[in-house]
Amino acid sequence: MTHDAKADGLSGLKSTQTSGEAWRPKLVLASASPRRLALLQQVGIEPDALIPADLDETPRRNELPRTLAARLGREKAEAAAALVSKNPELEGAFTLAADTVVAVGRRILPKCEVTEEAAQCLRLLSGRAHRVYTGVSLVTPKGAVRNRLVETRIRFKRLSDAEIEAYLASGEWRGKAGGYAIQGLAGAFVLKLIGSYPSVVGLPLYETMSMLAGEGYPTHLLWLNRV
Repeated sequence: MTHDAKADGLSGLKSTQTSGEAWRPKLVLASASPRRLALLQQVGIEPDALIPADLDETPRRNELPRTLAARLGREKAEAAAALVSKNPELEGAFTLAADTVVAVGRRILPKCEVTEEAAQCLRLLSGRAHRVYTGVSLVTPKGAVRNRLVETRIRFKRLSDAEIEAYLASGEWRGKAGGYAIQGLAGAFVLKLIGSYPSVVGLPLYETMSMLAGEGYPTHLLWLNRV
């Protein structure tokens, strides 16, 4: 796993609060994913720190894809929250985490690191439907844990050997669940999507904003400062 956070648990993110702004609680994103960070920023939320949780993401025996996504999202949030509790600069912070799992039926597809692995995933997904599950978890400043699970159904076009080879050559698949990134070149493979597009990218925005707002986080505060 790539690690965006510094050794002390704080990232290089600049503070989003100044003396003239209304107070807001701090927010920690338990992820090194630039996609999840960009999605949060898209809806006007700027985390105060990035603290990725380095967990073993191996599925348990007979674990279903939806169960795996929910479990990893929760465990990442709880692991990062434990680190947050030891850092006085992040006292009273919310901790947000997510995990995305791609599956065909009960078969969980890997986060591909080698070309042959990605090729196998693309051939399996070609011309058929699959599901993407994202588990999102929020640990509140009082230690309560809130969870959401979002399921999205996707159907790919039938991929030619030339398309698969070209996509593999792009390298875009590396580190991606299921061997593709829907926000990139692989968007051209999607015939149909039912559910949440940002969830497939890595973070379901509606559910995330709802959880934060439901726990009292001022989700729209930074919207007021936008031109």
